[in-house]
This record gives sequence, structure tokens and C-alpha cells, in this order.
Amino acid sequence: MNSSVNLIIEPLKPAHDRARFYCGVDVLDRYLKQQAKQDIKRSISRVYVAVQSEIPEQVVGYYSLSSLSIEVSHLPFHISKKLPKHHIPAALIGRLAVCQTAQGNGVGKMLLADAVKRTLAVSSEIAIYTIVVDAINDNARRFYEQFGFATLCDESLRMFLTLKSFF
Repeated sequence: MNSSVNLIIEPLKPAHDRARFYCGVDVLDRYLKQQAKQDIKRSISRVYVAVQSEIPEQVVGYYSLSSLSIEVSHLPFHISKKLPKHHIPAALIGRLAVCQTAQGNGVGKMLLADAVKRTLAVSSEIAIYTIVVDAINDNARRFYEQFGFATLCDESLRMFLTLKSFF
């Protein structure tokens, strides 16, 4: 895939070819192929896909977005000491994947930016303190770290970035 190809990020639709998606991580491939549609129908998460404008049915990458609350004690002390002692509202990027043919072309960065943009937009209507991501492995953890995400205190691959970081 050429990085200059125009990508469109849109909600997952029935016309999108989920069956051909392959990112190399079985659980992420399986989610898009078998679970994403059900999660959308049940309002468990929203799934957004990146497609090429020239081939709009071919999924180049995707992410899932949902709400979450985290215990304030899971945040680092320098942050949690300033917050109320109850659960904190968050947006969860539960999954983010790019097909193998498009990896290394900035698609993951575009998907992450889109998820952040959507979260910031809704945060003016409902309270969201932080964005949480579930890094699937150490490579994903390093990907998120380059954008400022830090590990939650209690878990090695669950990471966060406060929305204040964008203001």
C-alpha cells in the first residue's frame, strides 16, 4: 500500500470486507471477522475502519471505541491525589489493528488520531477524563508510548493518556 493513498475512516458497515482482513495477530483478526458486528449491534462498542477511497470495501485498519470507568487508584499518585476517590470516566480504545500490507505507512497513527478526535468531540457533552488503550503486546505498548500514553499502575499493557494532554 502506498502511504499517499487517500484513506477514509468511517463506521464499520455490512459492505466492508471483514473476511480478508489480516494483521498478523489472531485475536485482532478474529475480533473484526467474528465479534465486531455483534458488539456494535449490542452497543458494546463502536468500530471504525480505514478504507482506501479507491477500494472502499477493503478494510486497511480498524479500531474499537467504548466507554469505561477506572479506579482512581490505578492512576499514578501524582494524578490521583488531585481527583475524587471514586471511578473516573474514560474512553477505551479496546482494539486497534492495521492489515499487514499497510503496516508501517502511518495508518495506525491515523486511526489513533481519529479515535482521539472522536473522544475529544464527545467530551464536551459527557465527562471523559482519560483515554485508555489495551496494548496487545510490547510492540503495541511502544507504539502508544510514542504518543504519550503511560502504563496504569496495576496493569502492564493497559495504558492511559489524560484528555488534559490535548489542551
